[in-house]
Amino acid sequence: MTDLRDRLRDLPSFPGDLAILDPDAVPGDPLELFRSWLDDAIASGERQPHAMTVTTIDDNGRASHRTLIVKDVDERGIQVSSSRSSRKGAHLAERPWAGMLFFWRELGRQVELTGPVTALPAEESAADWRERPSYDGVDNPDWQVWTLAPTRAEFLQATHDRRHTRVEYVRDGETWTHRPLRASEAVR
Repeated sequence: MTDLRDRLRDLPSFPGDLAILDPDAVPGDPLELFRSWLDDAIASGERQPHAMTVTTIDDNGRASHRTLIVKDVDERGIQVSSSRSSRKGAHLAERPWAGMLFFWRELGRQVELTGPVTALPAEESAADWRERPSYDGVDNPDWQVWTLAPTRAEFLQATHDRRHTRVEYVRDGETWTHRPLRASEAVR
């Protein structure tokens, strides 16, 4: 065993007080639970609670990850933005599917969302560009806002005994089902 291994095992994990996730009391729509958890993360003072890791797939089927921020959440899904000519833009043009992973360390919470990604209308992209802190009065026709419409969502609430509570939502057409997951269950 290396010194690094010992140091890693001794690192603190989560704060003393953690919320409890009751799988029997979650809402029927995962976006409702997501908004609630995002609101909690914002209220907690956590730095950049709207940041997440986005995963896209390249031409060779390899995953590519980067950190983006949420622009909005509405009935269409979770919105992010970037240049169409970026690596992620090229991936989404070729394979309009992505995953998002949120981790709110101070709350002991993680949310994984996967689903198809749709480019939103040019007017919404232009408006988003104009709201950027670096906007200098020049429009950027390469700028795009996308929305991920989840077809699967997994919510994890950490516990100190590491038997974290997990709830999986799966969408079939317009209908969501959800169920608790055990740590030993593999993702379908």
